[in-house]
Amino acid sequence: MTVVAVAGLLIALYSVFSQLSAPEVFDADDTEIAVSAGDHFSVRVPDEPAGGYRWIIAEPRPDPAVLRTTGRREVPGGPPAAGTTRHLDFEAVRPGRTDLRLLRCRACAAGAADEPGARTLNFRVRVG
Repeated sequence: MTVVAVAGLLIALYSVFSQLSAPEVFDADDTEIAVSAGDHFSVRVPDEPAGGYRWIIAEPRPDPAVLRTTGRREVPGGPPAAGTTRHLDFEAVRPGRTDLRLLRCRACAAGAADEPGARTLNFRVRVG
């Protein structure tokens, strides 16, 4: 019985720790992002790969002394309920402010913001 109780306690502690240490996730409508230096976070955007669209970090790029991109990943079943979401992952490098501009595009070449169906998201990132 003791082994089962200890195992249950360890599972509960792991679950709590995982929730507390998971990177914070911001949505497309979170235009102001405040994090601390050293934090990892994600911006969650709707993914539409079947339509040929993808999300990129657009120009002007964020100040690399303040914010660094660490990757991107697809997450099935996230909001919106119908489909998947794309998480763009970042690390807050050191205190400061920078702008982050995301662009949903197909060709994603010069002038991509003017493509039919293109969408731009702008974020102000403050690292404390």
